[in-house]
Amino acid sequence: MTVLTLTLEMIGALGLFLYGMKVLSDGIQSAAGDRLKSALNQMTRSPLAAVLTGLGVTTLVQSSSATTVMVVSFVNAGLLTLIQAVGVIMGANIGTTVTAWIVSLIGFKFKITLLAMPMVGVGFILSTYIKSRNKALRNYGDALIGFGILFIGLDFLSHTLPKPSPEVLHFLSRFSGLGFASVLVSVLVGTILTILVHSSSASTAIVITLALEGVIDFRMAAGLVLGCNIGTTIDAFLASLAARVHARRAAWAHILFNVAGTVWAVTLFDPFLRLVGALSPGGMEANAATRIAMLHTVFNVVNTLVLFPFVRRFAGLLERLVRERPGEAAAPERLRYVAGPIMDSPEMNLLYAQKEISDMAALARDMFVRFRKALKSPPEDLEPEIEAIAALEDRADQMREELTGFILECASHEMGERARRDLAASLRIVDDLENITDDSLSLMHLLDRGRKKKLPTDALKLEELGPYTLLVENFLGFVVANMNKHISDEQLAQASEYEDRIDGIRATLKKSARKRLKAGANVKLELLYIDLVRHVEKIGDHAFGISRALREMR
Repeated sequence: MTVLTLTLEMIGALGLFLYGMKVLSDGIQSAAGDRLKSALNQMTRSPLAAVLTGLGVTTLVQSSSATTVMVVSFVNAGLLTLIQAVGVIMGANIGTTVTAWIVSLIGFKFKITLLAMPMVGVGFILSTYIKSRNKALRNYGDALIGFGILFIGLDFLSHTLPKPSPEVLHFLSRFSGLGFASVLVSVLVGTILTILVHSSSASTAIVITLALEGVIDFRMAAGLVLGCNIGTTIDAFLASLAARVHARRAAWAHILFNVAGTVWAVTLFDPFLRLVGALSPGGMEANAATRIAMLHTVFNVVNTLVLFPFVRRFAGLLERLVRERPGEAAAPERLRYVAGPIMDSPEMNLLYAQKEISDMAALARDMFVRFRKALKSPPEDLEPEIEAIAALEDRADQMREELTGFILECASHEMGERARRDLAASLRIVDDLENITDDSLSLMHLLDRGRKKKLPTDALKLEELGPYTLLVENFLGFVVANMNKHISDEQLAQASEYEDRIDGIRATLKKSARKRLKAGANVKLELLYIDLVRHVEKIGDHAFGISRALREMR
């Protein structure tokens, strides 16, 4: 067999292994994506819960890179704090060691094709012949195919590796004799290998295969595995480059955490290896695969135990080290979360959009509150306040334009029916919020028009408009509090009650205005009054429209 043929076969075997891992991870994430993201969002209330969540999610998806990239996205969207993110990253590092155990306990114990081929067959049946309504089952079928391909690639890899020649063994023995320098070089090689294959699980499996074939000894394998833990941070780092400062801090948390662990492990290298040997079934006489899997696990567990008590201080250090870029803080004209490229995950796109919508809802409510304040005690000059509210309305217009474009772009991608329904509801909410800001600005202009025409503001019947506008303000508060949530039938009934009360008061106020007109009241003043009542009622209508859209969301 020529060197070229051997090299191509090894590349093909590695490609099969990596492709199997990708299909496995993508299949599980597609099948359980909503639940995984919900777990990351809901089960990180304390640092310990965050660690356990990271461990569980990574064990399920078999990819710490997928988990940490997800974490960076969540931090960027403001759904996780930096402290929560650090905890999840610690757990993800432990969870990724499961792959090494699968490879060591299953991958080389018997003929892999006895397990892999049935997996591919069953997975193909599930992914191809299951009806469309069972999409989750089809995705699990894809995951089974991925698992099978992973093991087939591992089998090819182990069979294509040549037996080490005496010259190779002599070189490696001399290399190992370099002492501490050989450990550092092994760490560097492991780092580069993982950066190239974008998977610490894959690179660790390669190390296990090399060790079992006698190409490398355990010391070199240990250094390579430590380097794999550094190289795996590349995906989260790349995902954070275009993100906000909080996401960049989360990515650097992953880097510094793994580098710090490697530093202590290399410094205490021989005692560390003895600890691994003592914990491995069979001790130092255990096969290389078992010891490497144990080393991978012990390293990440001990690293978490050592640094876990200092999570808050670690987060504080990151806040000092990773600063905002020039102009990053003062960029109100940009959306805060929908700024980077659209990700492949429709759920993450929806979360980004919903965070922006929450900001837009708060802006809309603030504009109406400012109108009420001006209505109760109008200043001598309304121009500064009108300019401020007009600037907010311009901001709302821009948010609507950018969010609409983002949501429509998201809708053009493949996604589930629920995600598509949520995007449609989000689009209607954005329209209603922008209309609320338009009406709030119109209300301020009506007040200013009355002032400029010297109409007596005390004749605006504030004792009538006060409770009316307060009811609408409370309705907006209800909407903001429940923004981006699936509201219940009882909550929708509460929103309907707000709407009915607002409509009832509007009818009463307009009837009173018509009576005053018939009695000879100031026509301009009463028409102004009716316009105020009408715009306030329109805001209530838009708030109810938002409530109905929230009811349709999952």
